[in-house]
Amino acid sequence: MAGPRAPPPAPGAGPALPQGGGKAVPGQGELRAARRLAGPARRRPLARAGRAACRGREALRVVSSPPRGPQRSRFGSSRVARGQRHQTEISVNLSFSSTMLLGKLIQPVHSLKKLSAPGACRHLWGWLNAVFNKVDYERIQAVGPDRAASEWLLRCGALVRFQGYDKWQHDYNGLPTGPLGKYKIQAIDATESCIMYRGFDYLDGLRHVEEIKLSNCIYIQDECLQRISETESLQKSLLRLMIISCGNVTDKGIIALHKLTNLEYLFLSDLPGIREKETTVQILKKSKPSLELELDLE
Repeated sequence: MAGPRAPPPAPGAGPALPQGGGKAVPGQGELRAARRLAGPARRRPLARAGRAACRGREALRVVSSPPRGPQRSRFGSSRVARGQRHQTEISVNLSFSSTMLLGKLIQPVHSLKKLSAPGACRHLWGWLNAVFNKVDYERIQAVGPDRAASEWLLRCGALVRFQGYDKWQHDYNGLPTGPLGKYKIQAIDATESCIMYRGFDYLDGLRHVEEIKLSNCIYIQDECLQRISETESLQKSLLRLMIISCGNVTDKGIIALHKLTNLEYLFLSDLPGIREKETTVQILKKSKPSLELELDLE
């Protein structure tokens, strides 16, 4: 017959001792507590050894606030860990995207640094000058040939003088306004301008141009002079033409000027491209006996 059972231990009391005396046997709760305390100590050397290897990844992480509330269960802590890993992956992806975007912004800056070379700068200005010489045919129809040609010439650095006025127009924003067709171009001074063959369609329809000066124009070549001599309106109106220090002009371009039927005065100076000076002069005088030809060629 079994004896009476021992009363349960009071709350907060230590572990129960066996009836026969001896050491106390730890319960399951005490064992779990001992494992939790001993676990971090066993893992500490491994964490310390791998800490340096993880510094690179830690630099990419975005500092986030700790999860709210206690982690009551093993499953809850797993969900929190998965959420933290997912947040870390998002942070890494955002950091990578930001780096790519920054690289795209920095790339044009490096390209601009390359423009410090003389050849690159010439290429850039050549592209801009080509844009300035692009013909806007809709603008010609809207404001008339003289107004559109004035805007083109001033945009490229040339000067224009209107019929009945002594003042040369040099400011693009200062062009006079008024009824269409009121201001007619009478003279063009293209000294050191960037006008080129691409924009010479603006010359079509100019019926009052009497004088053109081409001085130090790096884009003026034989095709430009041929285009001037073939423009019907300039064949009738142009009286004076001066070509100075245009290195791309040769004998071919000068000879083409004989088509300007009303040309009265032609001045040629510092044109190294003219190699057959005597032959060119004879052709011009033969085709236009009344032409006053002034030469300053070596």
